[in-house]
Amino acid sequence: MSEKVAIRPYARLITMLGDQLIKNELIALIELIKNAYDADASWVKVEFINFSENFSVTDTSKIVIEDDGCGMDAEILKRHWLNPATPTKLKQKRGNARTSKGRFLQGEKGIGRFAIFKLGKKIKIITRRQKNNDMGGDAGEMTENTLIYDFSQYDNDFLTEDGVEKELFLDHLEIELSESRPTYITDREVILGITKRKRKPHGTIIEIENIKTRWDVNRVARIQAEVGKLQPIFSNDENSDFSVWIYRNGQEYKSTSDYKEKLRSCLDHKAVFKVTNGQYIADGNRISFELNGQMQSLDFEDPDINGLNLYKKSIGVMDDSPMECGNFRFEFYLFDFNADMHNSPRFFLEQKEKGVIRDHRIYLYRDGIRVMPYGDPEDDWLNIDVARGTVRADEFLSNDQIVGCVYITQSENPKLVDKTNREGLIEDGRALHDFIFVLQIILQYLRKKPFAQYLIEKKKKKELDDIKKGRPSEVIERLKKEIGTTPKVDNLLADFEKSYKKERQVFEERIYKTENLAAVGLSIETAAHDVMLFIKKTLEQMDALIRQIMMGEVIDQEVLLERLTSIRGNLSIIDGQMKDVRLLFPSTKSKTKNINVKEILDKVYNLYKRVFKEYNIELSFDITGSPLVAKTTEAVLLQVFINLFDNSLYWLKDTKRERKILITINGNEQRLIFSDNGPGIKVDDVNYIFEAFYSGKGEEGRGLGLYIARQLLDRYDYSIELAEFSRDKLLAGANFVIEFVRER
Repeated sequence: MSEKVAIRPYARLITMLGDQLIKNELIALIELIKNAYDADASWVKVEFINFSENFSVTDTSKIVIEDDGCGMDAEILKRHWLNPATPTKLKQKRGNARTSKGRFLQGEKGIGRFAIFKLGKKIKIITRRQKNNDMGGDAGEMTENTLIYDFSQYDNDFLTEDGVEKELFLDHLEIELSESRPTYITDREVILGITKRKRKPHGTIIEIENIKTRWDVNRVARIQAEVGKLQPIFSNDENSDFSVWIYRNGQEYKSTSDYKEKLRSCLDHKAVFKVTNGQYIADGNRISFELNGQMQSLDFEDPDINGLNLYKKSIGVMDDSPMECGNFRFEFYLFDFNADMHNSPRFFLEQKEKGVIRDHRIYLYRDGIRVMPYGDPEDDWLNIDVARGTVRADEFLSNDQIVGCVYITQSENPKLVDKTNREGLIEDGRALHDFIFVLQIILQYLRKKPFAQYLIEKKKKKELDDIKKGRPSEVIERLKKEIGTTPKVDNLLADFEKSYKKERQVFEERIYKTENLAAVGLSIETAAHDVMLFIKKTLEQMDALIRQIMMGEVIDQEVLLERLTSIRGNLSIIDGQMKDVRLLFPSTKSKTKNINVKEILDKVYNLYKRVFKEYNIELSFDITGSPLVAKTTEAVLLQVFINLFDNSLYWLKDTKRERKILITINGNEQRLIFSDNGPGIKVDDVNYIFEAFYSGKGEEGRGLGLYIARQLLDRYDYSIELAEFSRDKLLAGANFVIEFVRER
């Protein structure tokens, strides 16, 4: 005798799909946000209602997740939402994987919705479907559906009901579905951040009560940061068509940590190598990328690739069959955690900056949405730390010193599939293995070739500096030979050397910061003279008006208008000067970008225009070729040119003959010559003008201007030198050549 029986899951399947399968509340929220993304929502609002200041849960706490996506009708709720493992999205992916907005669907397993049960026991879903309209538009259907789960009477494992043990099957759980006229999801205004938007009459609101997890400020801050990483971290948020907002008790909530701004600053200013526009083409195993703007092309036949240890170990595998992974794109930023302010000031990282970089690793994005947990600081999905622990550490870059993004697509990498628990990719076949292998090859090449060359150059520079300054270790060794060695002497010398190194590091840090502050101070001092002059004139005019008003005299309207217009003009000049000076401040001077050098020169000239007129100094330009562009900060160029203008002013104002400054700009050769017809540099001063605290101005000079100018330019691999060849000596006085060509 035989019979056919049906599979009847127990109610605790809910716990397995939601509470146990989903690792934590962060992933649970991300799943619900990704559902909104798949529904073509333009925004999602996550609000913590009736939570305390530190986000502790109260009896009335609830989490509300609202979006303006396409919503659901009763049929979708009954046939798809309520049924685990619905294949709807999977079928869509196999056909047209794009939504109406052109987005690639993220979900496919039909269980992500059960993440709500990780968050709470009582769930209300209010949803209104977008009306199908061939003419376009954002109309909603005339009904609003409400789905209510209330599992408060069950224990977390669905083994008891109201405290009584009971055999509970999934079909025992009753969910209330109702239909009504739209009340919640209607045409109305919503405020997101500081913007007021019109709420579309479709979308979904999920209310979660009887909160299961503990919350605190740190947990919410992490969620806010992780939500920001849902889309590529290197992308511009302003260009995104999808935004997520977090609120607490009616107020927008923002954690104090703005990771993206801090990270962007490190990427732009402190990365030794920027690997951008990277691409792997599976057909022919071709790899291409830009290394600090220079195009590089490789393939597996290249000696630089097949000579790597990692490749040699995989020769047998490589010869047997082609790669199972498809094409992908990548970009990496490489840092030197051992850079010091003396030998590598441009790449020196302060402790806070190191912390920012360590919080990010290599992220993976599929069709623009992150695959978690890849990129988390504790995740080593490329097995980099494992490889460094089993072979020589210098074979690979460490996880700490790389920040990157890898981009795959569903169409080109269909075999790279998410695990059901949303914790990475499924290891099915060789696709994931091959994918990781190619990335490891790229990273090992970067370490063994360009980064190794950089380290060699850094070492050479340090050796030259040590020769110039003398190595303490060599002095110690000489002392040992001269006075002999004993355990006591050895200990004293060891302590001395250790103390010396520590003090030297402290002083180098101080010098680095002092140079920055000194540069700002010298530049502001120059601009302050004119500003104070106009302030004095303005105060005198204001005082005169006040005195006349206090005396009760009748003031002529035309005279008053003339005086006020003059005051307004003075204030306008002060405002213009201060805007330029503000670029020197630490808070604004750190943005590296391509800058038209002539525009900076014009700004500096505006600071000197009045005093140049006073001393009859003529400024002229000789410009050839394309515009001269330097990749640095406005502050650096301002400080360099203010110093040169100031030096010329100092020497020219007492010159009896015609006073001239000539600035020759050659954009094609990336160089600039700054010349004046003053007395020039004395022969005895030539070898010292770029040294700190050496000045040819006597007591009036500080001897920091040219030293700081060189230090600032050197941070960007630019140079400033005194003209050596006759072709560069364009006027009879001082001639300085600035090269904006980087040498590596």
